[in-house]
Amino acid sequence: MAAPTLRKPDSLAALRAEAAHCRACPLWKNATQTVFGEGPPHAPLMLVGEQPGDKEDLAGKPFVGPAGMMLDRVLAEAGIARGKIYVTNAVKHFKFVPRGKIRLHQKPSTPEIRACRPWYERERATVRPALVVAMGATAAQSVFGRITPIGKNRGRLIALADSDDEAKALVTVHPSYLLRLPDAASKAREYAAFVRDLELAASFLRKLKAA
Repeated sequence: MAAPTLRKPDSLAALRAEAAHCRACPLWKNATQTVFGEGPPHAPLMLVGEQPGDKEDLAGKPFVGPAGMMLDRVLAEAGIARGKIYVTNAVKHFKFVPRGKIRLHQKPSTPEIRACRPWYERERATVRPALVVAMGATAAQSVFGRITPIGKNRGRLIALADSDDEAKALVTVHPSYLLRLPDAASKAREYAAFVRDLELAASFLRKLKAA
């Protein structure tokens, strides 16, 4: 199958069905299935992660593993109901290296991110969120179409240059980053920073709703 075009689908269900057969990059060959986004069709907030992990690859759903549990915890603390947002990944297939019975996550390459970006673009065109939160470097690269450092861009709302509806973006870390930190002090500090980022998203949405 050729790389997906940018035409707007009739529905997320149609887009999900089409993505299930994507062959735009080689990652489909070893993955169990395409892991597409999920959530309300016109959610005001879209969260974009990096790629499915082992649990997501097997379940066919985004953020159902350890990183997903961390995300759920932070969303609840920030006052955001997961059931009211759209959650997806920049790359829709799990990239890994087998180590015995374990499948070790591998970072997607720039060509793989580019090959999958049209799916994100079509998801965003369908959902039309007011705010897109890019979680992690891969997600930020997909959302902005170029390498976007997290440290330099975190903590502020950024206008999406390719948006025709004044949508904004927010850059933050991926929840799996918190799970990899080596000590309790670092975990507490970075967890609080992640909560602040999502509280900024929640505040933006409240102001938008009140306007």
